[in-house]
This record gives sequence, structure tokens and C-alpha cells, in this order.
Amino acid sequence: MALPAAAVSFVFSSVPAFADLKICNRMSYVVEAAIGIDDKAATATRGWFRVDPATCRVVVQGTLTADRILLNARALGVYGASPIPQNGSDMLCVAQDNFVIAAARQCRSGQTQAAFTQVTPAQGADGNLIAYLAEDSEYDDEQARLAGIQRLLVIAGYDAAPIDGVDGPKTQAALAAFLKSRGLSADIVGSPNFFKTMVDAVQTPSATGLTWCNDTPHKVMAAIATDDGKSVTSRGWYRIDPKTCLHPDVTGQPKQIFSFAEAVDADNRAVKLKDKPLNWGGDRQLCTRETKFETNEQADCSARGFAATGFGPVDMSSGGKTLRFTAP
Repeated sequence: MALPAAAVSFVFSSVPAFADLKICNRMSYVVEAAIGIDDKAATATRGWFRVDPATCRVVVQGTLTADRILLNARALGVYGASPIPQNGSDMLCVAQDNFVIAAARQCRSGQTQAAFTQVTPAQGADGNLIAYLAEDSEYDDEQARLAGIQRLLVIAGYDAAPIDGVDGPKTQAALAAFLKSRGLSADIVGSPNFFKTMVDAVQTPSATGLTWCNDTPHKVMAAIATDDGKSVTSRGWYRIDPKTCLHPDVTGQPKQIFSFAEAVDADNRAVKLKDKPLNWGGDRQLCTRETKFETNEQADCSARGFAATGFGPVDMSSGGKTLRFTAP
């Protein structure tokens, strides 16, 4: 499954901040959001707030006094390299896990900078303030929920494409097959916890395709490469949180798959054991770079702003392979 770039837009109008502040998700991704409160000389951030497609989440309760409200959103690691662009002009501090940072313009240990976008929420019918996360597709709530289900079905290996938020026989067949394989009843589809059920299932090792499992206490960033017989395409990075698994998106039927992964700390620096980076790869030199990337040119990596990284081949002869990342 290729991940198209998703443009995040914020629907807003100018209103006074006197009620709860909610973030509503009309994207086809389960997202984690962080907010920034800019009040006179101080700027505080807090997160992460998980928001499923077609749902809202209260992120500030009661009267909100602020000169500006800022927002950052990221997709769960299960989607691979995040399709949500982070192009805000305010660089504020966040942490990998749930956090509250009182002075968010000077990062400390365990904190990193992230781009926040200024928003002015709209006033909803219930009197609360709402900031909407939306894609170019401009889904309504019903379409966003269905597109979110379609996207996770495709990642799990079921044919629910295209991801368009439109119901049809193919989507229903894929959903029925998914439910049957997990021993779930059709009633659970309407459950508020259905996206959690789907995400947990996608992060379970599969008998088909490639699965990465992170058995370390560190965050792992992974990259994949595929050889279709004509060219080799490398792509990354995928975030795999501790004690979770992930299926990287692989389209078509490549002749060979390669993998590289590296453990990183809270500051996204390579974790070292006995002065050696904790990583899992091999001898095949392919191109990567620090930020999100995809390239089918593997020659002269450094001349093109890439680094040559050692990938290892993955034996897919049995139809499925689970690579478990462990610390020695």
C-alpha cells in the first residue's frame, strides 16, 4: 500500500475561547495530536491525544486563555512513514510519550522539536471550540470512518482499495474476511473501540508478508527496500514503538526484500551498546537519509544527499517472515 501525501487542513473561524477545546478527526488515519498554548511570554505544550477517524477528543477543559493556539498531528506508526506533513512555522518541544511541557521553546533531555501550526477553532453547535483535521479528500465523518477502516484493511493484507470512503462489495468482503480471521462478530464494527481492535490486529505478526517486531525498550526506526528485477527502491522511515509489531507496506510481488532497522533514543540519536549502534541490517549498501525518503536510485548515495546503509535480505520463500529486533 502506497501512502499518498495527506494535506492537513484546519477549519476555523474567529471566536472567543470560553469553552472546552476539541480536536475532531476527519482523516482516514488514527492520529495523535499535541497542542501548544501561547499565552503572553510563555508557551506550553501537551500531548499526545489519540483521535480515531470520525471522532472528537477534548484536549482542554473549561475556559482557555491564550494569545494563540497551536497544533501538531502525527499518524500512528502502523501507517509507516507519516503521511501528515509537518510544515508549521512554530518549532515547539514534544516528547515521545504522553507529556506536559511548561516552557516549550527550550527543549530539554528527552524532548525534541516539532512543527506546530497556529489554529483558531470554530464554535460548534454544543458551544465548544473545535479544530478539524482534514485531508484533501474532504471526507465527512461517515466517509472518514469508512476510509480509515479501508486503509487498515489494506495494511493488514485485505483488498479494500481504493481508499475512498465509499462503501461497496469489495470493502464489505474484505471486512468480513478480516472479522472472520480474528473471530470477531459484525457488531464490533460499530463499537467505539473498533479502530483499536484493527490497529492491534495489524500489529500482530502475520503468516504472510513481512512483519517487524520491536522486542527492545527503545523506539526503532526501520527502512525497507524492494527489488522488482529492474530497480531497487528503498523507503523509510517506519516508527516501531517498544513491544509492538508493524507490517511495512509492500506493493506488487518483488523478487527480493531487504530490511534495515536502528534503535534510537528520545532525542532520535542512535542507541549504542559497547560503542556500537544497535541496528539490524546486512551487507547490501542502499541509500537512506535521516528524514522521510523513497528512492529507486542506489548509485552515488552521498552525491545525492543520501547515506549508504547496510540492508539485509529477507527470506520470503515461505510467504511470510517476522523479523524480531532484540538487544543482545
